[in-house]
Amino acid sequence: MKTHPIERLDTLDDLRKNYALRQDAIRKRLSEFAAVPTSEYFYELMYCILTPQSNAVHADRVVSQLRTNGFHHREINPEPFLRAKENYIRFHHTKARYLILLQYQFPTIAHKLSEPVPASELRDWLEGNVLGMGLKEATHFLRNIGKNNGLSILDRHILRTLKRLKVIREIPKSMNRKKYLHVEKQFIKYSTRIGIPVDELDLLFWSMATGEIRK
Repeated sequence: MKTHPIERLDTLDDLRKNYALRQDAIRKRLSEFAAVPTSEYFYELMYCILTPQSNAVHADRVVSQLRTNGFHHREINPEPFLRAKENYIRFHHTKARYLILLQYQFPTIAHKLSEPVPASELRDWLEGNVLGMGLKEATHFLRNIGKNNGLSILDRHILRTLKRLKVIREIPKSMNRKKYLHVEKQFIKYSTRIGIPVDELDLLFWSMATGEIRK
């Protein structure tokens, strides 16, 4: 879903104007995330494992190719797909191992996702039990299936925008769990203060930085 990168973001009024322009598209995208069927959860997890430090379009392409080859239910070595020049995924050897393990883990993961527990508990469980899932990746996955409920994906686009808006003083050089939760708390407080839900503000920042509302 294409938008246009912002040229100006100096005041809260600038932010509100951008929100007004994108609000309908953002809400439509969030409703699409919430409607993702459980049959897609496996592939959404794959996507969120592949995207860190790699091109999102490449990750989407690899997921599509592995889906076509029946990766969910067949013993296929995913590494050649990740290593291919046209789809190149960084750390392809390690991430291929994560995907193979995901095949075996997924019934347990699916069961956990079906439990009526808070999003923060699901995120902690994913971080602790699924290789390749940090807080950011777990939040990304939960967002993509409509289950993040106010948690934030603190990627570089979000952090830069938070700094630009003076929500945070500086971008952390490294993002351990303590720092992630601290910045997320500041983001949530800012969201409450300006009256824009975190889930919508998260996508707004993405679209403002990249020019599109990607998953």
